Amino acid sequence: MSSGQKESGGDALWTADAILDATGGRLVGPSPREITGLSIDTRTLEPGALYVAIRGDRLDGHDYVEAAFTAGASCALVASDWPGLKSPEDPAGSVIVVDDTLAGMGDIGRAARARGRGKIIAVTGSVGKTGSKEALRLCLGAQGTVHAAEKSFNNHWGVPLTLGRMPPETEFGIFEIGMNHAGEIRPLVQMVRPHIALITTVEPVHLGHFNGLEGIADAKAEIFEGIEPGGVAVLNRDNQFYDRLAQRARDVGVKEILSFGASDASDKADMRLTDVTLTSTGSDVTANFRGQEIKYRLSIPGRHIVQNSLGILLVVAAAGGDLEVAATELAGIAPQKGRGVRTVFEVAGGQVALVDESYNANPASMRAAFEAIAGTPKTEFSRRIAVLGDMLELGAASEELHVALAENIADADIDLVFASGPFMEKLYQALPVAQRGAYGRNSEEIRAALIDEVRSGDLVMVKGSLGSRMGALVAALNNHLIEA
Repeated sequence: MSSGQKESGGDALWTADAILDATGGRLVGPSPREITGLSIDTRTLEPGALYVAIRGDRLDGHDYVEAAFTAGASCALVASDWPGLKSPEDPAGSVIVVDDTLAGMGDIGRAARARGRGKIIAVTGSVGKTGSKEALRLCLGAQGTVHAAEKSFNNHWGVPLTLGRMPPETEFGIFEIGMNHAGEIRPLVQMVRPHIALITTVEPVHLGHFNGLEGIADAKAEIFEGIEPGGVAVLNRDNQFYDRLAQRARDVGVKEILSFGASDASDKADMRLTDVTLTSTGSDVTANFRGQEIKYRLSIPGRHIVQNSLGILLVVAAAGGDLEVAATELAGIAPQKGRGVRTVFEVAGGQVALVDESYNANPASMRAAFEAIAGTPKTEFSRRIAVLGDMLELGAASEELHVALAENIADADIDLVFASGPFMEKLYQALPVAQRGAYGRNSEEIRAALIDEVRSGDLVMVKGSLGSRMGALVAALNNHLIEA
């Protein structure tokens, strides 16, 4: 069963007794050796890990228990109805039996949190969660031992898995918490119990599951319900829901609320942008934290990256970190796969730049992506091409929100648009004829036309929700441009 994260081996993380105490389970078979990791994926499991057999929508991890032991698992956490428990004397290996393995992993996560003594940080928001988590890993990793998930493990299994992997000596634990529906953050943050909670922003993401943006803001505000006494909420003062979020934090007893902002109206922000120079390769930023001037370089382009960096530095300050060290580390931030990775290819007659934004999409991230590529002057790449797939889970507002992107496309001086999906068709038809590259019902239908069109001097940005399968176009373009 896939978790998407490779296990890290090493010193003992857990003992069998500690797992038994945490879960209330019973040991069947020989007492296992030291447990050096936690895994739900036999393909990435390393010897010594505890394998947790999770039942998912498509796969049952119990079908892979034997594979886990073959891969070197120290022990397996299994449900009491697992057929492999033929008799108390006949297990497949050392197993700990519980009623529900997902609940058992949650118990392990809570035990990890209880034994930890470090500063715990939780991050949520409509966009920027993973990037902020990675930036905090970098900034705080230069100042102490850091624990954070390697990927976006921000749901009902990812959060307890990440908690359970946290070594006791961790000085800074960073947890990304996501949601698609109201009520999903609450149980996760009560498990994480952060000292600091950051909400990056509130935007129309997963809007199809809510009555409006206010509902999304209230769902994000659930993160305040788990903040430890004396903890801190860190909020984006430029977001339209700042006052609403701040009030929700106060309502549940959060006394300290810190804010960051980049707009002229954010003069009351604790971390405030005072100057910025945006370039095609990054930004030079000057910020002010309560009278302390901080200058730093960001190596990822985009005003939204600048905005997020202010929140990151404010979290570092709230965690007692050194702002100057953190500001220096920000220069090392790199985009993750599908989240703005830029590759320049040498082709006949010059170069082509490919920007991979295929991991996800919503109106806010679309606008940010358009603005970011517009930051590359046409003296560097003379033509801008946007390859767009549907933004999903926007509900009744889907058509309106897609069509509204036409204005942002015009503002970014994008020359050509390739579009796929039923909602992007509405946008495509709203564009001037000269701006239309090709349209297809799915990404595969525009692949050939796109590859035929791309030439030297083009900057190509590919973006869409994960379900729109735009990553396949990125792979096709990569292969084509490598051979060009």
